[in-house]
Amino acid sequence: MGEFDLIARYFKRPARRAALGIGDDCALLQPAPGTQLAISCDMLVQGRHFFADVNPRSLGHKALAVNLSDLAACGAKPLAFTLALALPEINEPWLTDFAGGLFELADAHNCELVGGDTTAGPLNICITVFGEVPLVNGRSQALLRSGARAGDDLYVSGTLGDARLALNALQGKLSVPAPILLAARQRLERPSPRVALGQALRGIASAAIDLSDGLMGDLGHILESSQIGATVQVDTLVHSIACYVDSTPAGIQGGIDLSLAQWRTLALAGGDDYELLFTASPSQRAAVAAAAQASQTPVRCVGQIDANPGLRLLDRQGQVLPNQYASFDHFA
Repeated sequence: MGEFDLIARYFKRPARRAALGIGDDCALLQPAPGTQLAISCDMLVQGRHFFADVNPRSLGHKALAVNLSDLAACGAKPLAFTLALALPEINEPWLTDFAGGLFELADAHNCELVGGDTTAGPLNICITVFGEVPLVNGRSQALLRSGARAGDDLYVSGTLGDARLALNALQGKLSVPAPILLAARQRLERPSPRVALGQALRGIASAAIDLSDGLMGDLGHILESSQIGATVQVDTLVHSIACYVDSTPAGIQGGIDLSLAQWRTLALAGGDDYELLFTASPSQRAAVAAAAQASQTPVRCVGQIDANPGLRLLDRQGQVLPNQYASFDHFA
């Protein structure tokens, strides 16, 4: 099977929303009147972002999910995407499952594949995604990192640390009961991009970012862009789908022997969560709750934005915790 046969068999579909899809040198997109294009690109590399034996259907899902998460953080509606794929060989069962996972998520968000490239080489997946953000009276409704203001509440969607819990278990760094590992591994390999929540927060949130490298680093981007500081109530973050953390520091339950300090590290610096971190004025609390309910996404207030620069971490007793958490950096 040649390159163009591969594309035709596994990835070519009739254009739907695009003016022109796969088959020419360029795709043509026609955004709706009164909208802006939101564009993001992410790359997944075997051995860096995923294990060699990962389920290809899950890999197809995640490859698009991490890009849709960026659109969610911008409040954008998915429109289309391109796929650049390097393959060590043509493995037809693998391609069938990979494409199946990719298109299942794409169809769920009405986001169509409109082009890309394939080549031989180490397994590498690069997706560029396009979305639409409305203009209201000529003003963009995009959520940015630069809009947080002193006094704003700080929110997180979903739960943090589950993906890192699964990664540590798969790397043999800790022992996790099979049912808990299964739930946590779903969060690592099949994250749920919070697209509906992002769109519901337009006009409500003052700033937003998706959590890909860990809360500490990603919150730092908002603080830098907005030129403000923040106080985080750390133990409000220590909630996981995979286990239950009791209200006392020593009371760790759920079959995993981790200290509260270790749970804090998972939540603050775990990465691969693909939840939304956002800020909003206290006057918008009812609107945030309504957006969470409308999008069927759990949301928690975990701190406040401060006028004083810097990031302060408090435990459940209000005591200051040392800031010793580092987010993921590919070149650190």
